[in-house]
Amino acid sequence: MSSPAQPLAASLVQSVDWLAIAPPTIVAVVGLVVLVADLFVAEHRKTLLGWMSVAGLAAATAMLLPLLDGDRSTFCLTGDAAACSYTADRFTLVIQFLVLGGALLAALLSVTALKDARKELPEGEYWFLLLSSAAGAALLPASRDLATLIVALEVASLPAFALVGLKYGYRKSSEAALKFFLSSVTATAVSLMGISFVYATTGTLYLTQVADRIQDVDGQFHTLAQTGVVLTLVGFAFKTAAVPFHFWVPDTYVGAPLPIAAYLSVIGKAVGFSGLILVTVVALPSYAEVWGPALAVLAALTMTVGNAGALRQQATRAYSAVRLLAWSSVGQAGYLLVPIAAAAYSGDAEKSIGSTVAYALMYGAVNLGAFAVAALVGRTKVLNRVADYRGLYASSPLSALLLAFFLLCLAGLPPGIIGLFAKVTVFSAAVDAGLGWLSVVMAVNVVIALFYYLQWTALLFRAPEGEPEKHRVPGPVTAAIALTGVLGIALSGAPQLVLRFTDTGLF
Repeated sequence: MSSPAQPLAASLVQSVDWLAIAPPTIVAVVGLVVLVADLFVAEHRKTLLGWMSVAGLAAATAMLLPLLDGDRSTFCLTGDAAACSYTADRFTLVIQFLVLGGALLAALLSVTALKDARKELPEGEYWFLLLSSAAGAALLPASRDLATLIVALEVASLPAFALVGLKYGYRKSSEAALKFFLSSVTATAVSLMGISFVYATTGTLYLTQVADRIQDVDGQFHTLAQTGVVLTLVGFAFKTAAVPFHFWVPDTYVGAPLPIAAYLSVIGKAVGFSGLILVTVVALPSYAEVWGPALAVLAALTMTVGNAGALRQQATRAYSAVRLLAWSSVGQAGYLLVPIAAAAYSGDAEKSIGSTVAYALMYGAVNLGAFAVAALVGRTKVLNRVADYRGLYASSPLSALLLAFFLLCLAGLPPGIIGLFAKVTVFSAAVDAGLGWLSVVMAVNVVIALFYYLQWTALLFRAPEGEPEKHRVPGPVTAAIALTGVLGIALSGAPQLVLRFTDTGLF
């Protein structure tokens, strides 16, 4: 009896590459430390929890550097070295840099937001939830089986629901959290059904094995496999805020604390797009005729609806600045979907996916910068209307100039060269894949977006109504604005640096 048990036991024992899993592990451990420390730290010293969280996210980001020397995999099948649950390749590291860097900037904004909230936000719970969500978001791009992918998606999402509704006695926050939760749970349930269909037809959850086996599915199971592919994409389309799964975005961004809205706008999208890429081009390339047209239509709808929603925002409406950024992020999601759809038609799928990754890096830096300036203005203008930014240059010249730069980057206009470069990269991916109609839709939407980005930019430099109000910039907010500004300006000065990320190492 002992000899047959030997190989079975051996197959269950796996060595763990601790260096490979260090970034998400550090974030998770720091989250637990913060939760326990909250029990012992005096009320007037709760700010320490925030700085512990910032230090943990910075350490996790720094741990990406030792992983640059080559691909690493762990939790692999003993009989198939290519079938692993966790892989730290170039694609993983770039997305983890975006996720952890974005979470770090959101944490810097949160330090000031929590101080200003005057006990309306419980600090220990806030930091634990933020770090838990960041750990799940950092795990997702490294996931190489469908089970780990869904677990990572939920670990990133569940704390985010709580963060949105965490503010005491704030009705908008509670309503936003409920809408976010119900729509997300529905999307996850649909995705799980899709994954069960894929598993039923292939007998495996590992992405590389799914890619091999789904090509040889029995004819009678072909429809089941196609249905599984479509349903699996729904959950990730929700996370990317693709139309028609976008309706939660504006209310959620308004109801959430502003640093969490910034976090969701960048890290939430990074999670959705990395999951979408892994499911489509890694696990299901043979079903490109199913997901390719679906994503192309989603991209066209998403950018059009997002830009139309942003265009309709009235400058004097309460929270119009946050709503405009929310609808703008929906429109930007449409541009990010274009290269993924193009990968279904292109002979060079890696180059197409690289365009999405490069665009995501540009969008992440400048959108977080725009939210950082919005957080600064929101400290004195609680309703955070677009009209409140009139004459910002007179009271805070540097903040106004940087916000103008961020908005021009999002619009794709000089001096925001990195925004223009990223849009040209995405546009060329569509043209190279033969999606001429999609590139025309994108061009029209870029023109539409120019109107509301330039309108907001012009408002910054108009004469203020009444005496200009000085904005005292706290240190953490200064750091967040400065980091995003330096990154955006550096990439605009040398946009070719973005091309280094087009080689994702996924293929």
